[in-house]
Formats: sequence, C-alpha cells, structure tokens
Amino acid sequence: MFQQDQEIFNILLEMISEGAIIVDSHQRIMEVNAAFEGIFGYTKKELMGRDLNLLIPSNYHKNHNTYFKKFIERGKRRKMTEASDIYALKKDGTIFPIEIELNPFLIYDKTYVIGLIKDISEKKEIKKNLMLRTQALQSSNNGIVITDALKYDNPVIYFNSTFQKLTGYTQEEILHKNCRFLQGEDTDQKGLDVLRKAIKNGESCQARLRNYKKDGSMFWNDLYVFPITDGDGIVTNFIGILNDITLRIKEEEERVHLASIFDESLNEIYVFDAETLTFISVNYGAQKNIGYSLDELKEMTPIDLIANGEEPEFKNFIDVLLKGNVEKLEFENTYRRKDGSTYPVEVHLQLSTLNGKDVFTAIILDITERKNYTTKLERKVEKRTHQLEIALNKEKELNELKTKFLSLVSHEFKTPLSAILTSSELLSKYQLTEQQEKREKHIKTIEDKVHFLNNIINDFLSVEKLETGKVNYRFDQFKLSKVVNEVVYDANMLLKEGQQIKYPEDIDDLSLYQDEKIIQLILSNLLYNAVNYSPEGSTIELYVRQNEKTTTVTVKDNGFGIPEEDQKHIFERYFRAHNVTNIQGTGIGLNIVKNHLENLGGSIYFESEENKGTTFVIAFPNRAQE
Repeated sequence: MFQQDQEIFNILLEMISEGAIIVDSHQRIMEVNAAFEGIFGYTKKELMGRDLNLLIPSNYHKNHNTYFKKFIERGKRRKMTEASDIYALKKDGTIFPIEIELNPFLIYDKTYVIGLIKDISEKKEIKKNLMLRTQALQSSNNGIVITDALKYDNPVIYFNSTFQKLTGYTQEEILHKNCRFLQGEDTDQKGLDVLRKAIKNGESCQARLRNYKKDGSMFWNDLYVFPITDGDGIVTNFIGILNDITLRIKEEEERVHLASIFDESLNEIYVFDAETLTFISVNYGAQKNIGYSLDELKEMTPIDLIANGEEPEFKNFIDVLLKGNVEKLEFENTYRRKDGSTYPVEVHLQLSTLNGKDVFTAIILDITERKNYTTKLERKVEKRTHQLEIALNKEKELNELKTKFLSLVSHEFKTPLSAILTSSELLSKYQLTEQQEKREKHIKTIEDKVHFLNNIINDFLSVEKLETGKVNYRFDQFKLSKVVNEVVYDANMLLKEGQQIKYPEDIDDLSLYQDEKIIQLILSNLLYNAVNYSPEGSTIELYVRQNEKTTTVTVKDNGFGIPEEDQKHIFERYFRAHNVTNIQGTGIGLNIVKNHLENLGGSIYFESEENKGTTFVIAFPNRAQE
C-alpha cells in the first residue's frame, strides 16, 4: 500500500466515532480505528494485512465470501441492521451481533471498502429479555392480571391469554375495568373482605373466591394478589394471579366424603406410632367393635389387642416394613375385645408418614363370618379391602405430588418474579454513563431470572408431555456441532464470575439422525446444572465421542458434588440433594433427561463425590429408531 493511501485512510478514520475498518478487494485488512480495536479486542498491529475472516465466525465464512464478491461487483453502499442477524467474532472467541454499513470507494483505481460497525449485543439482550418476560407471562398456566393502583377504581391494564381463556371475556370487556366483574352478583363472600382490605392497605393477600365466566358458569379462584411499589414506597400496581381450583375443590369434597366413609366403615382402621407403637387415631368402626373409647386406645398399642401378643415378637415381625424390605404386610391374627371376647381378623399393615413422622396404618377386617360361612362373603370383604387400599394409596400419592408442586411453584416463581420487577424498576433510575455498571448488574439479574423461569416452564411442559404420552419426537439429520454451539452459547450467558466452559474438540464432522430439539434440551439441562452447582472460577468440561453406532457426551464439573446418600434419588422428580437446597432449582430436570434418553434408546449414568464435583455421561444412538 502506498503512503498516500495510508494518509487518506487515516484521514477517513479520524472523522469516524464508530468502529471502522478498511479492507481491500481481497478482504485484507488495511486499517482500523481505535473504536474498532475496543470492540474486537485486537490491536491495530495484530490486524493489519490479516484476512477479514479472522473477525467472522467460521460457519459464516463460505456465505460471506460469496456476499462480498457480489458487493464489490455492485459497488453500492449497503447498510445491514440487527434484523439481518449479522454476527462478528472477538479476539477472545466471543460471537456477538452487530450492525454494519459498507461503503465502497476507489483510490488510484484500487477498490476499498470501509465498514462502520456497532456492537448491538446489549440492545439484542434487552429486546430478548423483554420478549421472554412477555412470553413467560403469556404462556403461564395461571391467569395473570395487572391493575393500575394510581387510577380511579384500580382498572386492569394488562392480562395474559390464560386469563382471557379462563374467563371467556373479550379484550374490550376486560381492559380498563375493575376485576369485580368476575364476581357477578355474588358479592357476599368472606374472600372479598380479605381482598378489599389488602388492596386498601397496599398489602399482599390470598383469597378463595367464587368467580363467574362470561357464559355464567362458576369457577373457584384461588387468588394471589401482590402490590408493586415505586422507589418512594407508593403502590403503583397490583398483580393478580388466578388459579382455577374448581377441580381441586371437587377433589377435596370427594376426599372429605371418603374420609367419612372410612370413619363410618365397619372395617377397623388403626394408625399408630412406628417407634412407640402407641395408637394415634382409630376409626369409629374399630372403637365400636373392640369396645374401647378413643381416649383409652391412645394409651394402648396393638400388642394390647392381640390375644397372647408379645412386644419383642411383634416388633421383630414389623421390622421388615421399617427396613423397607416389603411395602405391606398381610396376615391373620386374633384380637381380644375389652369384654374379653376374641375374634379372628385379617390385618393389612403399611408404613406411611403423618406430619413428617413414620406411622403404621392398619386396616383390620373382622373375618368371623368368613371363617364360619361362605367363600362368597370372603371375596366381597377382600374386594372391599382392596378398593380401600387403592383409594388410600392414590389419595396419599396425589396429596404428596400436589404439596410438592404447589410448594415449588409458590417458591420458584415468586422469588425470581420479585427480583425481575425490582431490577426493572431500578434500571430506569440509572441513566447516566457512569452508572453503566449498575445497569448491567440489574440487566444481568433480569436475564438470569427470566432464563430460570423459562427453564421451569419448559420443564413443566416436558413433564406433562412425558406423563401423558404426548411427546412426538421429530427426527432429522443435523450437525452435532450446531446443537453444541447453541447449548454452550446459552450456557455462557449464565456463567458465574471466572467460570469457563471447555469446548469439545473435533466435532465439526459429527452428524446425528435424532430429535434435534430434545438433544439440545438434554445437553442444556446437564450443562446448566454444571454451571449452577459449581463455584465461581471453576471450569466445566464438555467431551464428545462418536463411534459407528453411538454418541457419548460427558459433562464434568468441579462443583459441590452429590452426597452419597442422595445419589440413589437423583433422578426422582422434585428431588434435590440436601447440599444445594439453597440454590434455585426445580428438581425435575434430570428426571426429564432420563425419560427422554430412555425413550430414544439411550442411557445416563454419573459419578460424583461431595465437594469434588460430578461427571454425567449420556449415550444415545447416532440414528434414531422411528
């Protein structure tokens, strides 16, 4: 390049405040300005004479060369905005979005191109976060409504699609109206008094209401209301979360009815402490048959009722339940009533929990008639007992799942939503250049919490599809590197201070015929866990191997590790190791991963040591069996 060219380039670049680069018609870098060095992390000396592909991600090289030739041939100015999805590559390997304006020019009959570049990463992320937050609200399974507390009558200013679907009202019938239209003429409700008092005082509350859809049908609404305040502590808005619990109310009524049946049953039902064997509860049928009152029974144990019963022998007999060797014991025995008479019984004994304490539930059948009369009556009694046991087990399982699910939703949604709202409010207060660090801190908080909520929603949707068998796998041919790049890119957004991910080597030529989205979901779960449960400054290692039939992926971290006593439960839904309960998580990710892998003919195993780290290894067929 001639000295005159260099002087002209320097004059051009000194006039530009944006990142600027000049390349010749062969894409050799001729000059850059200081702003460009700041954006890409290279010094001018490192760039001079280098090929422009140095600054472009490798997967765009082929297309870029074609576009550049066509651009030179046309010789016209061109501006490419963020809508064109243009990405560049920094010296540290970071891929980031840019806006670029290309201007061709001639000097001494030689063609050059000057590119003006803007880093729009922050702009993209803000747009993405706002979109994700809106999508999270719209895709929520709960009806969500926001009101303006600063306007007369607290009108609705936002509602999600679930709210509209639940109530059946149109947008015009909802917006700018007070939510009392959901009550119809049913205004004499205790829950409404609680709600009105909370709104008047600017407080949170929970109220169970009878609400009415547009078609007049009633539904039970378990309503949660939260106030939003500004920096001066003034309540500006209320957020209402509607939960349609009509089905739950019906189930509660059925449960109460079933409990009534149990209490009135002629069969004897005993609940006693697993350690002391003292009776805790006894149904009316048992009290009537045995002759003791409930107060008297609470001072007794099953041994006091068994004719010729001895404590050591009985404890040794039920020890198999305490050790978990069997789930239930069924046996016959002889009971002695308070008046001294005896009768033969069939005992169904099972270990369960009550208020966090181990208890035994015993269903006792008086089989006097069975012993003395027909086998027909024997079959009827057995059938009735079996039905009761099934009902008890189903009720217990349903209650446990509901309790876990409601606890999870209440905790895992409320905390990040509160953080998002707080950071969003504070973000608008930091408008000065010197406050950029504070803005970035709150943007990072919003990003992390929205990503976490999005993961929870995806996990819930995956669990529902897996449970109902609605998963439709879509198999296609794709490059494994494409999935790994997307997963690592997303994981990089979540890295803690000083954390890094070691990218797998030699995977560009590896291909799969599998469900791309499911493979991405599986890898994202494993890599997210590695980042989430590892300390700052740690390294997460990702390895990929492939033979003729199978692809094996290893994710290794140096994090908290899984305690040995928790390892056997790690794939159970909602289970979380006791050493990470203070870290956000749902406890369903690994359950989803295992189910998907098994459906795809794959497998998963792990090795872990507490405080030293965990290694997960998954394997799946290169080609899915359709």
